[in-house]
Amino acid sequence: MHLRLQQARALTRRTFFSQAGLGLGAIALSTLLEQEGHTQRSPRTPDAPRTRSRARAVIYIHLSGAPPSLDMFDYKPRLNQLNGQPCPQSLLQGERFAFIKGVPKMLGSPYRFARYGQSGAWVCELLPHTASIVDDIAIIHSVHTDQFNHAPAELFLYTGAPHPGSASLGSWITYGLGSANKDLPGFVVLLSGGTDPTGGKSLWSSGFLPSIYQGVQCRSEGEPVLYLNNPPGMDRATRRRSLDALARLNQMEARQFGDPETLTRIAQYEMAFRMQITVPDVMSIAREPQYILDMYGARPGHASFANNCLLARRLVEKGVRYVQLYDWGWDIHGTGAGDDLIHAFPNKCRDMDRPAAALIKDLKQRGLLDQTLVILGGEFGRTPMNEERNGSKYLGRDHHPHCFTLWMAGGGIKPGLIYGETDELGYRIARNPVSIRDLQATILHLMGLDPYRLAYKYQGLDQRLIGPTNEAKVVQALFT
Repeated sequence: MHLRLQQARALTRRTFFSQAGLGLGAIALSTLLEQEGHTQRSPRTPDAPRTRSRARAVIYIHLSGAPPSLDMFDYKPRLNQLNGQPCPQSLLQGERFAFIKGVPKMLGSPYRFARYGQSGAWVCELLPHTASIVDDIAIIHSVHTDQFNHAPAELFLYTGAPHPGSASLGSWITYGLGSANKDLPGFVVLLSGGTDPTGGKSLWSSGFLPSIYQGVQCRSEGEPVLYLNNPPGMDRATRRRSLDALARLNQMEARQFGDPETLTRIAQYEMAFRMQITVPDVMSIAREPQYILDMYGARPGHASFANNCLLARRLVEKGVRYVQLYDWGWDIHGTGAGDDLIHAFPNKCRDMDRPAAALIKDLKQRGLLDQTLVILGGEFGRTPMNEERNGSKYLGRDHHPHCFTLWMAGGGIKPGLIYGETDELGYRIARNPVSIRDLQATILHLMGLDPYRLAYKYQGLDQRLIGPTNEAKVVQALFT
């Protein structure tokens, strides 16, 4: 079959517009050319539906594995009174658990709680630094999900679907708003805890959105971005000539086949070239004064959650739109000393508490907190019963989707707010439920995007982060 006839038969509405120079890849390319003085000014991002923006950047800290809210923020004296007693049948009927079998025993928290700040928020003794910022954050006790295994719950939280293939929250935000710094990616991912989160790299995938909107994973130790540096024998001038030649070939392919991803590829190559200069600078926390390093507990040249929190501040300071931190190791089942409440959990709290609180204090002292939305939490909650898998004598909690706690700060969030409430055992929500869809809609709204109209046509449907229905609600009570 003649090539042009093949092309005509395969022509779609999307490829027609991309060939006419109206596709997303063409927009990205036109911006790059504009920076070189070749074109008139063109929009860098889609004409996304907007609301009044309260924040310009997001730092989302995910404690992968789902930390036990009952041992951090959700104080339950009644549960402590029932510690060691058989679980009431009313809590077991019609329920399914990941690992609990038979009739488990109730498990009160082994740690002391006290009230802090003007808000009177209850905080566990393991989180003294977080206790010092309770009047700067909003603690939400009533988040719930419909997923009770880690990977599906994380995928649902960040992509709106419990399976791989959909676009992540950071991709949606950068698709709608772009990046404020042309030399840095709009969406950066930082990992700690020794491994990827359970949901894997799909958690920062662009899914069906153009690939230029996917998250860029950076490292706080070694090369910040793998394969970004020039290979041996190639200097920057040679790299520039190579990219120019490659761009000409890609433009020829784009004119012939009309695939907007070809032009997106050019934009990605150009971004990588600029990042060779900008990324090492912004990722070098050794440039920070010693009192700031001490404030976070950061150590230049070492991979850690503390380093990542400091890097997150540096990135948003430079105009990165969305920074995602994943800290693995919060799956407190109690199968052994490596994942129990007495040995493993205090270590995780110590590693997280100081840097997360320092991030809020640092953003605030720099005047950045009001324009930066900071979120910290997991993917679901933990049971008020001891798991005791296979007769384990260690203390731990099973997965629990019905309620969990997270906190939010800055970016239009009301400081010192305590929102929502669980019952006296921390088993179900008693007041002001917040679904995952509600959380997603609220984040988009705070960033100035309309969660109900922000969509992308894919497979004949208007795909949205919040799903196909309008059940998601923006939680206005959280706003200043």
